[in-house]
Amino acid sequence: LLFVHGWACDETFWSGQAAPLGAKFHVITIDLPGHGQSDKPQIAYTMDLYVRAIDAVLQDAKVKSVVLVGHSNGTPVIRQFYRKFPEKTRALVIVDGPLRPFGDRTMMEKFVARLKAPNYAENAGKMIEGMTSPIQDAALREKIKTAMLRTPQYVAATEFDSTLDEALWKPDKINVPVLMVLAKQPAWSPEYEQFVRGIVPDLDWQMWENVSHFLMMEQPERFNSALVSFLEKHDLTR
Repeated sequence: LLFVHGWACDETFWSGQAAPLGAKFHVITIDLPGHGQSDKPQIAYTMDLYVRAIDAVLQDAKVKSVVLVGHSNGTPVIRQFYRKFPEKTRALVIVDGPLRPFGDRTMMEKFVARLKAPNYAENAGKMIEGMTSPIQDAALREKIKTAMLRTPQYVAATEFDSTLDEALWKPDKINVPVLMVLAKQPAWSPEYEQFVRGIVPDLDWQMWENVSHFLMMEQPERFNSALVSFLEKHDLTR
């Protein structure tokens, strides 16, 4: 199991999974380039860069095939890994992340412009507060915000810039088992579910109520149980 964090996050966001699941599975958590303890050179932080980094980690760990778990913007990362290395991908687990853009190009460009503005910390802080507002635990909300704001602005901005690449969102088929665990919100509409089912023949779709974007941190035991059930159902525990 290789866990890929979301935008401006780091591998500690999977701490509720790493130890409990590590007792049963070979678990790898990584800091993508530009995040956490990884190097942060002044380069473009693209999905392809992240894919190369994941592949390098797998080669170093001598892992030939993997179940990839991606949170949020980790979703286009693991999908791109599957495109590049289908033979290495046993299954995908998508945690509150998209398989198509949230808005049209104009809307997304305006969003990216706010991340490039001089008042980045203020803009990003408000965005993070919006994502974490449903979380009851104030300490967890603060922990998430502090960690995300440690990611350099040039990393955060160029990563979202790279998601404007339309090739990332091609509706090509995903022919491995996929578990999607989503926090109930308007973007995950019945129409979106139909779109996903159209490109993912083997889909386990779960919509959770009363959780935030960071559902695996809020309800780690429930999330871990759902993940293990999915792995067992598809004989992916070996």
